[in-house]
Amino acid sequence: MTILGDLLSTIFERRYLTSAPDRHDSRTMEELITALVGATGEVSGLSAAKQILKRYRDMDDRAKLDFFHHLARDMNIDPETVRTTLDAYEAGPGKKTYRDFMAAVEPDRQELIRRLNQIPGATQTLVQMRADLLRLGGSDQELQALDQDFRHLFASWFNRGFLVLRPVSWESPAHILEKIIAYEAVHEIASWEDLRRRLVPGDRRCFAFFHPSMPDEPLIFVEVALTGGIPGSIQGLLTEEREPITADNSNTAVFYSISNCQAGLAGISFGNSLIKQVAADLAAELPNLKTFVTLSPIPGLTKWLAAEGIGVDDVDPKQLRILAAHYLMSAKRNDGQPLDPVARFHLGNGARIHAVHAEADLSPKGDEQSACTMVNYLYDLNKVAQNHERFATGNEIAASSEIRSLDANAKKQDLRKQVNEQPAV
Repeated sequence: MTILGDLLSTIFERRYLTSAPDRHDSRTMEELITALVGATGEVSGLSAAKQILKRYRDMDDRAKLDFFHHLARDMNIDPETVRTTLDAYEAGPGKKTYRDFMAAVEPDRQELIRRLNQIPGATQTLVQMRADLLRLGGSDQELQALDQDFRHLFASWFNRGFLVLRPVSWESPAHILEKIIAYEAVHEIASWEDLRRRLVPGDRRCFAFFHPSMPDEPLIFVEVALTGGIPGSIQGLLTEEREPITADNSNTAVFYSISNCQAGLAGISFGNSLIKQVAADLAAELPNLKTFVTLSPIPGLTKWLAAEGIGVDDVDPKQLRILAAHYLMSAKRNDGQPLDPVARFHLGNGARIHAVHAEADLSPKGDEQSACTMVNYLYDLNKVAQNHERFATGNEIAASSEIRSLDANAKKQDLRKQVNEQPAV
């Protein structure tokens, strides 16, 4: 009964703190932060945390920057203490020396963020806080170090074990559907009717990851088309004139749009888990589905072509396919990873480059970033682990024979010369 009494007491104390009207607190923000980190009583700690979060939400950008600089400078690690405790641990490894070292290398601001998260609903505010930090921090090295603390904590709080996969349908609450429209980052949803065409037909699906602490905020979502083959045009996939098919008559699941929703969770990867979970669920629901592919943009293509001195207007669709395949296979960053960010994402998930399509996205955005070209990444559920391992350990790109042939064609001679002289193939 004592345990039950303590539990009920805690619940009522939290409910009181979150529902009671705010009382004036004359302490400065710095004093509230010190009080929260040093608090030994839960009630006093929760009260300070509530005040900090409320004041933060009312801050303008200048005040937020001051707040971030305080956390970065005044709640940082002490290098001398780190060195001393590391020497002690090295001289005598044990529970105490290890505990002292771990306490020294963890800045007080990490504990502050943890304690702020004790307030119901605080997780969403902290995610927005990191979004503000990323937006305002720029190249400030101190603030980038602070961001690493947010990222470290969020990687634990938002790991796959805490995420809930939910289907999004036309029957979903309106506030969720509004956010799907707002957060769509690949192919704009122009209206409610446009959204309806992506959710209602039997050959369309949408799934999103949610976190229990942010039940009304999708973290990432994927839109899926069930088709009778691998498509090569987003216009054909989304046109109003298309004839829907029944799910039972489909053999291919096409992931045609994956959108991250929370700027404050940048760098926290959900897409890998999302695609694999959705593919597994769809395969269980519809045994007739044999192929799982994307229809993806190539967002760095036009920029790369310009850097190579190749004008988009100087190439025909067949030549553009050759150049796109070469870009995906051979254009690399200094670390050996593909230059294209979408390619890095899907290849890192264990997909393979299956096919490229010219004139596949005729929208202004598709023209600007991808020269209207798109690519299919194929998810072979029996090979994704193997492909992922080879890419992760050796930057080895899995690709179809067609893609390899196009890339080899591009390598036969100088790209500019090929555009100007080589017949299209």
